[in-house]
Amino acid sequence: MAKSIYLFLALTLLDFAPLCFSHNSYGGYLYPQFYDRSCPRAQEIVRSVVAKSVAKEARMAASLVRLHFHDCFVKGCDASILLDSTGSLVSEKRSNPNRNSARGFEVIDEIKSALEKECPQTVSCADIMALAARDSTVLVGGPSWVVPLGRRDSKGASLSGSNNNIPAPNNTFQTILTKFKLQGLDIVDLVALSGSHTIGNSRCASFRQRLYNQSGNSQPDFTLDQSYAAQLRARCPRSGGDQNLFFLDFVSPTKFDNSYFKNLLSFKGLLSSDQVLVTKNQASLELVKMYAESNELFFEQFAKSMVKMGNISPLTGSRGEIRKNCRRINA
Repeated sequence: MAKSIYLFLALTLLDFAPLCFSHNSYGGYLYPQFYDRSCPRAQEIVRSVVAKSVAKEARMAASLVRLHFHDCFVKGCDASILLDSTGSLVSEKRSNPNRNSARGFEVIDEIKSALEKECPQTVSCADIMALAARDSTVLVGGPSWVVPLGRRDSKGASLSGSNNNIPAPNNTFQTILTKFKLQGLDIVDLVALSGSHTIGNSRCASFRQRLYNQSGNSQPDFTLDQSYAAQLRARCPRSGGDQNLFFLDFVSPTKFDNSYFKNLLSFKGLLSSDQVLVTKNQASLELVKMYAESNELFFEQFAKSMVKMGNISPLTGSRGEIRKNCRRINA
């Protein structure tokens, strides 16, 4: 217990960094009031399209949060993930983490189209994604936060960055932590942001190795609860069924809460990258226990970590552009 309190105090001190502003080496700031004059209804428009989309399909909330995450880990939060392939550009949508998996692009298109009518070439696709991630979280019962704004959109994409930078379901704990640290995020951010797996789905192909051949020895993952594993095997066979979908949090799959962390403590994390938070590192285990015990603490840290992630290398000032269409760079 003493250790938990000590860790909590240490982490609290760690988190006194200011939230509302991001400074980068090019002298550009992100701040919440960025569109107050140029497009006062921007946030309201984003919120209403996201609300409509999530009401139509609950899974969309998780997809929009994930889209922001997969964007920010590649070249920073610059909407590079939204670009379609052209003659000279290879889309990040083709990468292993995104192919047949990243979704929500049509929702971003709809938001962009509404904003272009309201205030042409003013609101960036990168800011739309940051706002949509926050609004999605709130709509399914999660915390809210103030989103610093003023990002601009990239004029390029990075397929290799998308393949290499985004944590994979079968990565080791150390590899995942390293990928977070390369983005300026720490172990607290890693555990809190993993909590977004309280909503959404994963495909059979992403965790099959845990059921049948975790270490290349034809044995299942011994850190997976065996009755849960048996349920998963019923719909995720040794071969075939790659696209079959499973809830990341089977307890409350469409509600943003801390049951994800409770599942991990019962060895019922779906992905290997979830379960290693409990089995491979003492500090991350302590954090999982804290968040499993206190929904409030999890919400507070998730909000802080989302702001921090949204501040990864934004394009500001005259860098990048404001795309008219999120799928392609301006002519």
